[in-house]
Amino acid sequence: MDQLALLFVLLLGAVVSVPVGDRLGLPAPVLMTLLGIVLAVLDFVPNVEIPPELILPLLLPPLLYAAVRRTSWRQFTANLRPILLLAVALVFVTTVCVAAVAHAIVPGLPIAAAVALGALVAPPDPVAATAVAGQLGLPRRLVSILEGEGLFNDVTAIVLYHVAIAAAVSGSFSPWRAGLDLVLSAVVAVAVGVALGWGANRLLDVLGDTTLQIGLTLLVPYASYVLAEEFHGSGVLAVLTTALFLAEYATDPDDVLTRLAGHTFWEIIDTLVTGVAFGLIGLELHNAIRTASGRWGEMLGWAAVIVAVVVVVRLLWLLPATWLTKRLHARRDHDEDIPTSWRETVVMWWAGMRGVASVALALAVPLKTEAGGPFPDRDEIVFIAFGVIMATLVLQGLTLPWLVKRLDVRSDTDREKAFEKELAVRAAKAAKRRLREIEAEEDLPEELSEQMLRRAFDIGVRISPDVGEDERREAHEARVRRLKRVRRIQGEMLSAARHEVVAARSEPGADPEIVDRVLRHLDVRSLR
Repeated sequence: MDQLALLFVLLLGAVVSVPVGDRLGLPAPVLMTLLGIVLAVLDFVPNVEIPPELILPLLLPPLLYAAVRRTSWRQFTANLRPILLLAVALVFVTTVCVAAVAHAIVPGLPIAAAVALGALVAPPDPVAATAVAGQLGLPRRLVSILEGEGLFNDVTAIVLYHVAIAAAVSGSFSPWRAGLDLVLSAVVAVAVGVALGWGANRLLDVLGDTTLQIGLTLLVPYASYVLAEEFHGSGVLAVLTTALFLAEYATDPDDVLTRLAGHTFWEIIDTLVTGVAFGLIGLELHNAIRTASGRWGEMLGWAAVIVAVVVVVRLLWLLPATWLTKRLHARRDHDEDIPTSWRETVVMWWAGMRGVASVALALAVPLKTEAGGPFPDRDEIVFIAFGVIMATLVLQGLTLPWLVKRLDVRSDTDREKAFEKELAVRAAKAAKRRLREIEAEEDLPEELSEQMLRRAFDIGVRISPDVGEDERREAHEARVRRLKRVRRIQGEMLSAARHEVVAARSEPGADPEIVDRVLRHLDVRSLR
């Protein structure tokens, strides 16, 4: 098996793992990691030979962009305090604790190298958190916090990592310089993200065509990441800024086809890239086995200790941080998402899985220092990091569904239905307002006006059946039954038309381009 064949195996696994995971009640990323482990122990499967410096630029931009599409700037600002406590403060605390313990237990491990180890295992993976949380039916507020934490903790961790690596390679360290680098990295990233978001928004209007617009959205996150890195900013923060800008300003409510096609496109990209990313994590078992050759007991012991530090520190931090957030939330009455019980806090704790970013940072540890000597304890750092990733991702990922069920942490369906009903009412009222405006401008027949008024009411009832009164709801249900029958008959008619057009494609003298044009017209008609 060569590298290309291995890639196709991972892509196939990414597709198959979704229905298999749904059937087994397990997250697809965890299944892909297990697949990677199985492939790693097979003799005919080659070692993965992706340059470490390309892993983050290739995998993270589309995954982050897809995740940000599910959130909004309003949600981010409302949850700023929980995000800062988790994405910034917790990353710093975890880095310090891991560095202190690693420096104490691994003989000869310098402080700078220990800090690099702490930084690369500190951030829970945004892809793992969102992929796993989204499949378990967790309360939306928990998913929002996990998404926010996962999206922003990489920024802090990667900057800390680069500072520590620079100190280990050069042999010198300046706290002031490190703090300045952190601030400049964030400023540059935000500037690049806003600039690219504004430019992409203008270009989307110029392109017009749905296919070209969606193609541009695939290029934008890569451009944002690479450009920010070129100016020594945070590529991750730049992608987040660009995605949030586009989500806020590049949405045309009337561009139905682009929105539907774009949603489908990014669901496909998210599924495939997530599967490949977590498959690669499992495949890194090759390197871990080679590194630990002859030293299994010692290195497994170190890895186990660091795993315990990472897991325990997260719990010990979340308990007071959640209490503090609740107190501030009650005093200021902010509209922010916070855990409402100790059960939700425990689920948040156990959902702190490491993944793609940690693997990429571990593999990117330099081989040599500026003096020409080997990077101190590089093999030990890589092995410990891999142990943390596998323990948190596989162990916590496999047991998280059980824990959620055991603690009975469920989504707040009543609140969600209430909000859905509120939106349905607002949508119906907006339609009625527009109808009154049209009636004032045009002379509508009474029969047509009444028909349009019923349809305005139907807009809300179809979204949320609880909107209407009993009599009107019964009348609506009768119209729905009649409409379903009309749609079924019309659907069968359109199906017959499509079959006839497709059959004409193979007839002598038929122009495939014209056939496809007619077929597209019928497809759009069917969609409507």
